[in-house]
Amino acid sequence: MAQYLVLTYTADVNWWAPEQADELAEYRQFAVDNAESIRASAVLHPTSTATVVRVEGARGGNVVTTDGPYAETKEALTGYYLVDAEDLEAAVAIATELPAAWNGAVEVRPVILAK
Repeated sequence: MAQYLVLTYTADVNWWAPEQADELAEYRQFAVDNAESIRASAVLHPTSTATVVRVEGARGGNVVTTDGPYAETKEALTGYYLVDAEDLEAAVAIATELPAAWNGAVEVRPVILAK
């Protein structure tokens, strides 16, 4: 069994706001329907809460931080699921059930497991 990181890209909203309740319920149903495959998941705070970190030069160089997102985009990384799936095709099948696939985008990446 392989693991895949399923990244959701959607509108950059406050998922706890009342106007997001219906869509959030769809994500909760996705989690229930796919509980046997999901190993971890999280919703991210809006990108306005992000801090970008850079180290100038090399390790030990000057640390530079910037508030807010790295880039302005219509869709932002808003959450993730770590899933077990037999192969990429099975992981993609899981990803198609996410609301983000219908009104945003979903990125599926294989995870390199440390041995």
